[in-house]
Amino acid sequence: MCGIIGYIGEKPANQIIFDGLTRLEYRGYDSAGIAVLDGGRLLVKKEVGKLRNLHDMFITDFPSASTHGIGHTRWATHGRPSGFNAHPHGDCKTSLMVAHNGIIENYIKLKTRLTLAGHVFLSETDSEVLAHLIESHYSGNLEVAVRTALQEVEGAYAIVVIHRDHPDCLICARKESPLIVAVGQGENFIASDVTAIMHYTRTVHYLDNLCMAIVKRDGVDFFDVDGHSMDKKPVQVDWNPVAAEKGGFSHFMLKEIHEQPQVIRDTIGGRTSEEEGKIYLTELGLSGPDIFKFQRIVMVACGTAYYAGCVGKYMIEKLVRIPVECDLASEFRYREPIVDANTLVVAVSQSGETADTLAAVREARARGAKVLGIVNAKESSLTREVDGLVYIHAGPEIGVASTKAYIAMLTAFTLLALLLGKIRGTLTPAAVRREISELKRLPQEIEKVLANSAPIRVLAERFENAHNFLYLGRGINFPTALEGALKLKEISYIHAEAYAAGEMKHGPIALIDKELPVFVIATASAIYDKIISNVKEVQARSGIVIALATEGDEEIGKYVEHVIYLPRVSELLSPILNVIPLQLFAYFVADLRGLDVDQPRNLAKSVTVE
Repeated sequence: MCGIIGYIGEKPANQIIFDGLTRLEYRGYDSAGIAVLDGGRLLVKKEVGKLRNLHDMFITDFPSASTHGIGHTRWATHGRPSGFNAHPHGDCKTSLMVAHNGIIENYIKLKTRLTLAGHVFLSETDSEVLAHLIESHYSGNLEVAVRTALQEVEGAYAIVVIHRDHPDCLICARKESPLIVAVGQGENFIASDVTAIMHYTRTVHYLDNLCMAIVKRDGVDFFDVDGHSMDKKPVQVDWNPVAAEKGGFSHFMLKEIHEQPQVIRDTIGGRTSEEEGKIYLTELGLSGPDIFKFQRIVMVACGTAYYAGCVGKYMIEKLVRIPVECDLASEFRYREPIVDANTLVVAVSQSGETADTLAAVREARARGAKVLGIVNAKESSLTREVDGLVYIHAGPEIGVASTKAYIAMLTAFTLLALLLGKIRGTLTPAAVRREISELKRLPQEIEKVLANSAPIRVLAERFENAHNFLYLGRGINFPTALEGALKLKEISYIHAEAYAAGEMKHGPIALIDKELPVFVIATASAIYDKIISNVKEVQARSGIVIALATEGDEEIGKYVEHVIYLPRVSELLSPILNVIPLQLFAYFVADLRGLDVDQPRNLAKSVTVE
């Protein structure tokens, strides 16, 4: 989950590459490096640290105006963050440099063989083996050397290669890890993500799995792994480049939290007919008979997307009356999952490149299941491996801690549940109309919460030095508690746990004392009285209770120290609203603690390795 960029054109390459890396830094920010071809020699700069600290090294102090180069920003897997472990990596003669994203699973075997043959390694990484492997096969034809080397590699990779004897091209290839080739006027780009190149061009080729490309200033040639030429048509990226800028907000995360009302509107788009009580998901890829055939649904996802799937479980079971299981994608493939042609597997991913989720999809398909993808990134790997899609419309999400993509996923699950319920006959048109109306009302209710966030910041000031937090929820808002705790952990580094409130007395209640703040989601619901009972259990043990409650609920003030009031919405849609103050609270705490909100330690945005 590192960031790769390559450039060949007419402008100074180091500036283009540095600019692209800053837009890819959410993918990894342990170290970075740039290599350019200048007068028949490769000039390389690499260093530990975030790009803002490396600006002068890569721009002001770079001794070249070369128009041909590659760059990389790293999230460490093999080898600690250091200058010598930073990419790009070179061969023994510094005749070529390679930037790599992914994991080479058989690198020890390859490294041992190459070392015995006289190759000298300078890093602790698995990636350096690629440079030496290509060197070992090079005899004048770089394309053949790269292709032959990759045939020996086991694992995942997205690579870009620059060679001093080939000043007219870059070579790139991918297996599992994402890579794009973007086309400009007299210049072309290679990148891990479209965000890196949106300011230069929106004409993009998504490189197919197990394919490679020779990228020149005036054209691109595509090949499969056997060297056969391929025809590819570009696509036009419809994301607005401005969406990847902070737009006056202090952090991308805060901007993305404030974008959520519009994200809901965009995800709903033209997919509903309130008058007729109909939902239109044109890319669903499932027929009526398919939908009637399914006897169960299995959600597979990781992290925040997994919690979105857990909310989807409650929605679908309530509205469609079909059993739903939620599985962590990283566990699904290793437990001999029981899925078949009567199972619908729903894979959820913001990036569409999450390695564990893709592996789970392949396992499900191998066992005969139909797979539906809920995904943000168009033309991502997931979109090519599923039977149907529900695109969310969150736009580029730069903050590592997901916010608006989560909201969009919940909106997509609402639409999916309504459609399935309508087709299977568990929902009447009138019921669908009511839920559509409620869903369309949500953005304005969220805007009210965002406009009145000052009390949430006051709470953050009160608890910014806490060491532990407990989050409690029940029913459809148990996943909301999980997501709230995750956000606090991710960006503030405060230990937080989340439990189904009814489980508290089965162990976690032992943690409660006068020092422990407890966030309780206590908005209006069919089990409100049960939540209040749980609140009283915390209160009786001197815990500090912060409650999310529905406007007009004066009773709850008798039992808690702090209340955040939210507009009244239907219980089914309450997770979409309730997560907003939890996102804001985590953001404010992290900001007050002086932490890097957008790029929290040890994390990266797109987890493309297992």
